[in-house]
Amino acid sequence: MKLVVHSSAEDVAAAAAERISTLTAPGATLGLAGGSTPAATYGAMLRLGRDWSNVEYWLSDERWVPPDHDRSNGRMAVEQLTGHFTGKLHRPRWGDDAERSARDYETTLSGIWRDGRPDVVLLGMGDDGHTASLFPGTPALVEQERWFVANYVDSQSEMRLTATYPLLWAARHVIFLVVGEGKAEALRDSMEGRSPAGRVGEGESEVEWHVDKAAASLIS
Repeated sequence: MKLVVHSSAEDVAAAAAERISTLTAPGATLGLAGGSTPAATYGAMLRLGRDWSNVEYWLSDERWVPPDHDRSNGRMAVEQLTGHFTGKLHRPRWGDDAERSARDYETTLSGIWRDGRPDVVLLGMGDDGHTASLFPGTPALVEQERWFVANYVDSQSEMRLTATYPLLWAARHVIFLVVGEGKAEALRDSMEGRSPAGRVGEGESEVEWHVDKAAASLIS
């Protein structure tokens, strides 16, 4: 696990974009995250001027809302990144059964990953230490076999679809983006493995944390 502290949120986005570009050769797969910090990174990726259409994209988690809903991570990814070029974004199918959608999406993803492993997964972290939709106290935290599941989150009063630890542990590279003083306690706990996000480092993945000084203020 590697921790890189940057001077500002803007520097986090720029550094993450450069790192993603280095890790994603043509034909690679990239798992996208929702949230304002990943959105800033998507803007930095576009400013690099690279041809991003030769990468396949998917979502590390999604809210169980229609695809055009303003809270949809997929909609944000299209607006901020994939809608600016001809690349393929794989999104979960919306319908009347969240668990069936998660299973179908799991099948779709397993078909695009080389050697059965995701190449790069981009993740954020909430101030409660959650990542993707792996929230504290939710059933998905104990999943040991499935790679993508439906996960009801009591604290949000909504259903989510999310990557699981078996998926994240199998990825070649995981890049966390964390900014702001409000994330400082959760980041400290994560560095000690005491949060859902912190457990991502228990697998085979090469995990990098790109954070700003404010988020890292409690780390000695």
